[in-house]
Amino acid sequence: MNIQKTITIASGSKSPLVVNRLGYGTMRLTGEGIYGEPPNRPEALQILKRAVEFGVNFLDTADYYGEDVTNRLIAEALYPYPADLVICTKVGGARKPDKSWIPFNKPENLRTSIENNLRTLKIEQVTLVHFRAMGDPTSFEAGLEAMFKMQEEGKILHVGVSNVSVKNLETALKMGSIATVENMYGHAQRTSVNQAYGETHGGGEVLEICERMGIPLIPFFSLVHGIAKKDRRIAELAQKYSVSEAQVNIAWLLHKSQWILPIPGTSSLKHFEENLKAADIALSEEDMRYLE
Repeated sequence: MNIQKTITIASGSKSPLVVNRLGYGTMRLTGEGIYGEPPNRPEALQILKRAVEFGVNFLDTADYYGEDVTNRLIAEALYPYPADLVICTKVGGARKPDKSWIPFNKPENLRTSIENNLRTLKIEQVTLVHFRAMGDPTSFEAGLEAMFKMQEEGKILHVGVSNVSVKNLETALKMGSIATVENMYGHAQRTSVNQAYGETHGGGEVLEICERMGIPLIPFFSLVHGIAKKDRRIAELAQKYSVSEAQVNIAWLLHKSQWILPIPGTSSLKHFEENLKAADIALSEEDMRYLE
């Protein structure tokens, strides 16, 4: 099966973004517990530089990774940025000194986060930002409204949503133009649970909406659960093609839908380069039926 090599974000807008269909998630470029500086800072910087060299032009980050660690690493490694590089960040959450995750999604919180991203990334406008659904469910609409307000002000080019249910996504689409969705999704993890919102939703249902609307789905934690669960079918195909199980998991995402934009993350340069090679794996229709 042939896979589509690029994907267009916000295709119906005045400022569409065409990116290669294998991005990089920077979350792992932090210390233990996704907090603090990376244990190997030179390697972290090298991964970011190699990403651009290999044609990766979509980076996923957040100011609460670290905190601010991944943003500062991106700026140090790549600024001034290539013209085609899309840096996607997230807002709606924050970290406490004990490394716990907390909602940070009131309108004033979101404005603080956007200003912080602009400062640490050394940019004047965030090209793409995901508003993450967490905490009190009544805050979702107010938070998203604040995002669209900052878009009108020119601080944000495109607005996306993250960690959303079908209900969340349907609400968002009624409020404004949604460029992308970032949800937990992978071969071994196709159901997300948002405990704060009291909702369990199939990732496939969200994907169906994205496909229908032409909205890229950006899956997070696609490898974490896939490797942990050790699906024998993944292992068999890895042996068949003489590749790693991680590579098969990524290849499955690329073949599953042309609207999926994988962003596998790692702090290892070796694993990063292996992940990129997953785009060269041609799974057959028979392979895909077997994996379903």
